Amino acid sequence: MILKPGELLASIDKPADLRKLKEEQLLQVCQELRQYIIDVVSIHGGHFGASLGVVELTTALHYVFNTPYDQLIWDVGHQAYGHKILTGRRDIFHTNRKYGGLSGFPKRKESEYDAFGVGHSSTSISAALGMAVASQYKGENKRQHIAVIGDGAMTGGMAFEALNHAGVANANLLVVLNDNCMSIDPNVGALREYLTDITTSRTYNKMRDEIWNILGKISKFGPNAQQILSKVESGVKAALMKQSNLFEGMNFRYFGPIDGHDIHHMTSVLNDLKHIPGPKILHVLTTKGKGFAQAEKEQTKWHAPGLFDKITGEIYKKQYDTPQAPKYQDVFGHTIVELAEQNPKVMGVTPAMPSGCSLNIMMKAMPDRAFDVGIAEQHAVTFSAGLATQGLIPFCNIYSTFMQRGYDQVVHDVCLQNLPVVFCLDRAGFAGADGPTHHGAYDIAFMRCIPNMVVSAPMNEQELRNLMFTATQEGAGPFTIRYPRGEGVMPQWRTPLEAIEIGKGRTVQEGEEVALLTFGHIGNYAVSVCQKLSFEGITPGHYDMRFAKPLDEELLHHIFSKYDKVITVEDGCLQGGFGSAVLEFMVDNGYTAQVKRLGMPDKIFEHGSQEELHHEAGFDPAAIEAAVRELVAARVKIKI
Repeated sequence: MILKPGELLASIDKPADLRKLKEEQLLQVCQELRQYIIDVVSIHGGHFGASLGVVELTTALHYVFNTPYDQLIWDVGHQAYGHKILTGRRDIFHTNRKYGGLSGFPKRKESEYDAFGVGHSSTSISAALGMAVASQYKGENKRQHIAVIGDGAMTGGMAFEALNHAGVANANLLVVLNDNCMSIDPNVGALREYLTDITTSRTYNKMRDEIWNILGKISKFGPNAQQILSKVESGVKAALMKQSNLFEGMNFRYFGPIDGHDIHHMTSVLNDLKHIPGPKILHVLTTKGKGFAQAEKEQTKWHAPGLFDKITGEIYKKQYDTPQAPKYQDVFGHTIVELAEQNPKVMGVTPAMPSGCSLNIMMKAMPDRAFDVGIAEQHAVTFSAGLATQGLIPFCNIYSTFMQRGYDQVVHDVCLQNLPVVFCLDRAGFAGADGPTHHGAYDIAFMRCIPNMVVSAPMNEQELRNLMFTATQEGAGPFTIRYPRGEGVMPQWRTPLEAIEIGKGRTVQEGEEVALLTFGHIGNYAVSVCQKLSFEGITPGHYDMRFAKPLDEELLHHIFSKYDKVITVEDGCLQGGFGSAVLEFMVDNGYTAQVKRLGMPDKIFEHGSQEELHHEAGFDPAAIEAAVRELVAARVKIKI
């Protein structure tokens, strides 16, 4: 369904059209833009609250700055829907996050207005600084570079590394700090408290209005205006806040905080700031979900609510006639509480995703044993390592794609010291509509090459519970458990906890034709294929390997002794993955079977449903069935 935008919004095909409007028309543009986002997302889905919160900021930025020549970089990109609509993608916005449609995040190859591709947080300042230094080098001294970063993303260590560099680079950089006290879940940590102190100081907020009045009349001071203003601002802030300003301590000019929903004040401030050279930070206060009452009240729930009734706010939920299997993340969340009740050593850690990974269940039940450390994957890993040195067993839950950000710490701080940290990698495999920045494609390959690391994947909820229990046993060491986004296959999932022998797979069924070796949840596809083929008298063997490292060598010797046709199936990259491990075993032990590997080939996969992407990658049930038939047919031909 293509929805009709408002009158002014319909006239804006690019930011240059926006800049033709009178400033007094901007309020109507914001109203129409907010309503259009509500209209489209309610019917087609997507991220919601973040984009509503920056409607005025987005409009002001494109109105004041000469995009795309002036370069606008969004952090993470959840909030970029208004940006996409104003930059030529309004009429195809309904394809957002759909297979073959617009990406849910800024993407360079999608539009010249998307200056930098994003999806992981805390990258915007580094990218904008690199662009600013490049412009400086090329003599493009009037070119503006704007990084929009949320207070949640600002907690990431990379953001502070970039601020530290930018403070001495003297490049033309504006950092807009979008402060709404949220990322996906409420923000945590000292920075949040610091920003709260700034924004709630009545005296400071009164005085900063006077500072802005001075700034608006900057021309009256002549050539020394900037120097005068700097002294006034620094003195007032230091006196009233009773501490030096964090950002000014890093050599940034700090302005604000200002109301991020006052479009006219925003444009005035930005017009002033673009004439001030060097590194600057504008502190903007916004409300996530602004303009939609339910999204303002329940911001985590409305981050990405799915489809909903835009009038009543009712979120549509699927209706089922029979009991449904739970999400893997919820099985994790309930099981870690169960383990912690039995074992006082068990702790929980997550970098800013307590609701996304369901660690919030433990945080509520045992607040002294579960920690949200902010958007800081590196810190989460080494913090977990520190806990482990003291005899504790931390479960560090990180999305597979974000685990890449803490890889150095996995190697140096966990595995080299052989510490019992359990990495639960949620969203392993294809993440779906979030696309390539969120797909968990590489964890099997990069985890299995590290000494001391165990790499496992459950085929169902029972195995997830048992693997978690196994990881708490004495001598388990560093332990990876990967599982996908979405539901499992067992409505009755609360099974007794049992330890699994590390490195032992299981036989799902013996066969006579071809051996199917699967790793993780994707093995359920093989079950359905085997059932279908059995009606034709084709009986592949199926083996749930459970461990990519260490491999079940006893089971593999049995398989390669019995079958000369083997198919491996995994929902990770083929290069260096589970199939590669099986090939290494085969070669090292002198076997000569024909092996076909199914998984993610060496390419970047865009967004779409998991089923669509499994089909594109060639390991959905149809592809597995075709592979079995191909090898069986080849065997028949050889016999003939």
